[in-house]
Amino acid sequence: MAPTLLQAYRRRWFMAVTAVIENLLCSAVLLGWGSLLIMLKKEGFYSHLCSENNSVAVILANSSSGEEVEEWLSCVDQEEMLNLGFTIGSFLLSATTLPLGILMDKFGPRPIRLVGSSCFSLSCVMMAVSAYDPGVLSALIFLALSLNGFGGICLTFTSLTLPNMFGALSSTIMSLMIGSYASSAVTFPGVKLIYDAGVSFQVIMWMWAGLAGTVFLNCFINWPKEGFPTPEEVDYSNLGSLEELPSSDQRAAERLSEKNGDVQHSTEKLPEAAPNAIPFRRSVFSPIFLWSLVTMGMSQLRIIFFMGAMNKMLEFLVTHGEEHPSEQLVIEAEEKVGFYSSIFGTLQLLCLVTCPLIGYIMDWKMKECEEDKPTPTGTVPRKLSGPKRDSKIQKVTNAMRAFILTNLLLIAFGCCCLIDSLPLQILTFILHTMVRGFIHSCCGGLYAAVYPSNHFGTLTGLQSMISAVIALLQQPLFIAMVGPLKGNAFWINIGLLIFSLAGFLLPAYLFHHRRHLLKEKEARDKQAVAQEMEALNHTEANGYKPHSNGLAAVEA
Repeated sequence: MAPTLLQAYRRRWFMAVTAVIENLLCSAVLLGWGSLLIMLKKEGFYSHLCSENNSVAVILANSSSGEEVEEWLSCVDQEEMLNLGFTIGSFLLSATTLPLGILMDKFGPRPIRLVGSSCFSLSCVMMAVSAYDPGVLSALIFLALSLNGFGGICLTFTSLTLPNMFGALSSTIMSLMIGSYASSAVTFPGVKLIYDAGVSFQVIMWMWAGLAGTVFLNCFINWPKEGFPTPEEVDYSNLGSLEELPSSDQRAAERLSEKNGDVQHSTEKLPEAAPNAIPFRRSVFSPIFLWSLVTMGMSQLRIIFFMGAMNKMLEFLVTHGEEHPSEQLVIEAEEKVGFYSSIFGTLQLLCLVTCPLIGYIMDWKMKECEEDKPTPTGTVPRKLSGPKRDSKIQKVTNAMRAFILTNLLLIAFGCCCLIDSLPLQILTFILHTMVRGFIHSCCGGLYAAVYPSNHFGTLTGLQSMISAVIALLQQPLFIAMVGPLKGNAFWINIGLLIFSLAGFLLPAYLFHHRRHLLKEKEARDKQAVAQEMEALNHTEANGYKPHSNGLAAVEA
């Protein structure tokens, strides 16, 4: 039996803490692909594609001393097939946000989360089963990675509705949810440490499947059937005393049922749509949304390509592209790649710190913005002390600054990728982590600032889907790198660095849009002053004069 929204509200802190932990362990874990790739190669997935002439033997690292050491061949064909699985999984991790948003608006987050946790658990089961006979069951890894990506985004997407129950803390809780999602790339490096300690891959995956089962159980017990209304729809501060209210004063409860679709029993009518409401087509074809597609698609391709090709690029920095490296150099390259992959995974926890930072930039001086509050009839609105900022202009300004900072970090990341220095790659990892944490918060804040609230979810999902399609280009780029370029990604990184400059087109347009909004505000202020003077002149013409002491107006 699903709990009521009131019961869920009382459990909101428990739900938030468990959602952060569940995001860390079961959401975008596929983004820690570098460590998973090492384990899959050691387990022999698609090793049958390799021949002894053009392959390198990979020794099963966690074999105990009393057991027979097992060797698998590794080659370019194997890496291409496994990277294709990562491409499909990462595509589903982003592309399914649009249909998920539509389904969640209709059915609420509970069924989506139940399905997501089930898919994630099933993906772990399939990886465990396929590892028993990788020569025959390697193809299951494609379905397993697809279910992993789909299940992970289901858990992430549903957790983003929880902050609605936290009022003034909603931005902080939201940043924690996004940060835990971005930091989940640390999970596979952590799993690899357990794997290197001697625990078999099958045991790890079976235990992980059981862990995903606890996510299913937690959702089944604690998540309500209805979605979490926004603070504008329900006063959460009064929700805790809802049971003590007399039966004649149940408007809050009725609004909750109205949110869940039971409109006919509600005593409060939702406001009708404004006759001049902005059509969705205008939002889709607006310059801001179109430029955001360029920025987000470019950033997503840059981020996903680096994740997919990171191990190969690190290997090239050690071997420098030698066609027939010595056995000692091969062992050194394997150790270096494993070590730096672990560092990359550990640094993903920085997202928990950097995401609130970009949230602070997006909320800069928002408390100083003027609030549109209706004034009672017959009263003159008073100006508060100090100038007030326009809320929309401030949001656009903050988004422009956030995108400029993010793009500068992306350019710095691209420059670090070009330098042939293995220790410098730690700085590259840090910049990559910061960009990945910043870019989605920037885009979400921008959409919330310039588009109607009823367009936000669909626009965000559409942007994620288009960005995921653009990120599919990482597969042919990876094939070109391991094929004609023989592992050297220098020219690909040069091209992506030049492409990254297109990210500044969006903040440039936002600067232009901000100037337009400032001119509109100035025109509105002048019009308001003119109307006030006209009203004052009209009052004097009708026989009223302001008293000389300024305290009252008396009839002439």
